[in-house]
Amino acid sequence: MTNAKTDCFVVEGGHQLKGEITPQGAKNEALQILCAVLLTEEKVTIHNIPAIRDVLKLIEVLGDLGVEVNQISEDTYEFQAKNVNIDILQTEEYQNKARQLRGSIMVLGPLLARYGYAKIPMPGGDKIGRRRLDTHFLGFEKLGAKFEYTKDGMFTIDAHDLHGSYILLDEPSVTGTANIIMAAVLAKGKTTIYNAACEPYIQQLCRMLNRMGANIQGAGSNLLTIEGVEYLGGTTHTMLPDMIEIGSFIGLAAMTGSEITIKNCRIDQLGQIPTVFQRLGIQMEFRDDDIYIPAQESYKIDRFIDGSILTVADGPWPLFTPDLLSIVLVVATQAKGTVLVHQKMFESRLFFVDKLIDMGAQIILCDPHRANVIGLNKEVALKGIQMVSPDIRAGVSLLIASLSAEGTSRIYNINQIDRGYQKIDDRLRALGAKITRE
Repeated sequence: MTNAKTDCFVVEGGHQLKGEITPQGAKNEALQILCAVLLTEEKVTIHNIPAIRDVLKLIEVLGDLGVEVNQISEDTYEFQAKNVNIDILQTEEYQNKARQLRGSIMVLGPLLARYGYAKIPMPGGDKIGRRRLDTHFLGFEKLGAKFEYTKDGMFTIDAHDLHGSYILLDEPSVTGTANIIMAAVLAKGKTTIYNAACEPYIQQLCRMLNRMGANIQGAGSNLLTIEGVEYLGGTTHTMLPDMIEIGSFIGLAAMTGSEITIKNCRIDQLGQIPTVFQRLGIQMEFRDDDIYIPAQESYKIDRFIDGSILTVADGPWPLFTPDLLSIVLVVATQAKGTVLVHQKMFESRLFFVDKLIDMGAQIILCDPHRANVIGLNKEVALKGIQMVSPDIRAGVSLLIASLSAEGTSRIYNINQIDRGYQKIDDRLRALGAKITRE
């Protein structure tokens, strides 16, 4: 798998695609589910794990900590955290790996719950704006933990007396909620988490932990109640399909005028995603658990009831996910009509629009959070250019734009795309895309 910034995708655009594609397992679920294996010494089997860089790196970190890892099939692993060595937390090798990976923050809750101690550097990840970690640590403090943040960017947490508490989160952070849940399941007494994230990924984590013997009530709401238990056992867990991939494939079909069937989508877990793309004018049919998108020559953006311009904004679940706003913005460039894209949660995620403008898109970047997109209605095709992928979601958005454009595009820094999308070039070629990796 590539990791060099000079590596690139060469994309010949302007071709219709056709066929079936199956989404990978959910990246954002994987990062917390994998860390939950640290909560028990018994075996945990996890199915539908995506083979992407961020997930594979996290599995490597778990192995370094002493978790026994056995790969049973391409997407199924067996984990047993019977002989965890927390002294590894002090090593430079561990700290360097953790520093490169945003998901490494998720080891904190399980380590605190089971061993009463954790240490981690400031984690990496996408540079999409300020992504504070206060929610995690304020929650740990409420449970009785004490932490120190040193100037070298290291967090050290002592939690040898975790006890249940009432916690009102300052924001419904998904990773913050997951980390606090995992710390609380083995704490003494009752924990109440209010303003909790309620994403399907949090619901999945709660179901998995309850199968392991935890006592969590309220999953799917913003009020969770956790009665601490003394011991958790093993389990088997299957991860959801990645809703961000599903949204990306819907956008891909629309931009390239392609007939695509997205298989095994768990439509009941997609929330607002199909609705938002339908408001952009994209036709789709739900066939059992598949989404069928017919080839469309054009698609027209809806307006609000009073005739005003549609606004698509992100927010905590069950509002529209911020990870798909980049896709919405790209899809809107070739729609008929105008839409205001309002990225509320991250202030640097819209800066990739300069590449789309270079490709011929009509976009006004109002400020770091808002972009006004005037659709070209496919009357003027985007043109292929050279560009650099700034983060996972912008990278795939630029890839979709390139597949719809006239001419050849080169997208550099594709390790960013590999971090979130499994063998994306192979899977797109199976649909007829002209894409090569150099």
